[in-house]
Amino acid sequence: MGKKRVATTNTAEAGAKSEAKKVSKKKLESGVLHVQSTYNNTLVVFTDKKGNAVFAGSAGAMGFKGAKKGTPFAAAKVGETLGEKAAELGVKEIDVIVKGVGSGRESAIRGFIAKGAINITSIKDETPVPHNGPQPKKPRRV
Repeated sequence: MGKKRVATTNTAEAGAKSEAKKVSKKKLESGVLHVQSTYNNTLVVFTDKKGNAVFAGSAGAMGFKGAKKGTPFAAAKVGETLGEKAAELGVKEIDVIVKGVGSGRESAIRGFIAKGAINITSIKDETPVPHNGPQPKKPRRV
């Protein structure tokens, strides 16, 4: 039988590690909120003014499944979670770019604003619209 070892821990180092709080690295004053709303899902991405993504979320990532992903309620929840993250970064004003025809367009923006004192400077709709659409079918020959 070998010698018994006594494990000792340094309490000063262990206490310092547990007291360290999560500090955000970046501080942003303004940014751009991109909302893509389809019939099946709502995607929200927050970027800085240059277009670099800071954080993103979607109704599917929040845990909604199936047809519930396309609802305004799910979009509002996504907006609220991203609004909390933006408030931690110190965001004061945002531009909003909306794309798509889904039902979560407006509710995602309202949810984002509800969680922080954030001002909207502009809202732009960039929904793609076809100029002519697909070519119609040729007449049937019998």
